[in-house]
Amino acid sequence: MAPTLRLGLTGGIGSGKSTVAGFLRQRGAAIIDADAISRSMTAAGGLAIGAIGREFGAAFITTNGALDRNAMRQLAYTDSDARRRLEDIIHPLVGQEARRQAADAVERDKSCIVFDIPLLVESGYWRRKVDRVIVVDCTSEAQVERVMSRSELTREAVEKIIASQTRRENRLKAADWVIYNVGLSLEQLATEAGQIPLRFGL
Repeated sequence: MAPTLRLGLTGGIGSGKSTVAGFLRQRGAAIIDADAISRSMTAAGGLAIGAIGREFGAAFITTNGALDRNAMRQLAYTDSDARRRLEDIIHPLVGQEARRQAADAVERDKSCIVFDIPLLVESGYWRRKVDRVIVVDCTSEAQVERVMSRSELTREAVEKIIASQTRRENRLKAADWVIYNVGLSLEQLATEAGQIPLRFGL
């Protein structure tokens, strides 16, 4: 069995990282989406809900039993420790499920696993788990415009999210490949993603 190439894929909110992940999936890579796993953990009946309720109180759980994201976002703006406390609950569960999915991909003899991790650069754990790092980069203004166009978040809210993530310069320093996603059509973005090797030796 050939060794499995493990790629880390990261980028700020609104960078186009998920779109790039989709192109890599089309080329045969197994995609492990940390955001999707996190959402499943905080959805109604998710594995993190009980611990979130105990840590933050019932006010942060919706009537259908999911994390109240708006309430949690507001708390994080006023309580700098709240985000860390939430991550301490969610991140171990995400890591456990990501490892399960990776083991499944190896069993299916996938030549490449892409770990789509928004906080990859900030996380010493994930940096050690991947062979190469792909960064999808763009300007902060592009991030704001994209997120506002697809959500109900205000400019101020998006800017606070961007400020809470690692600096753009830090992501670029960690990159083995950079896709600069400003002014690209979907076809051009697909071409950029197509240049990334998905197995060892290429």
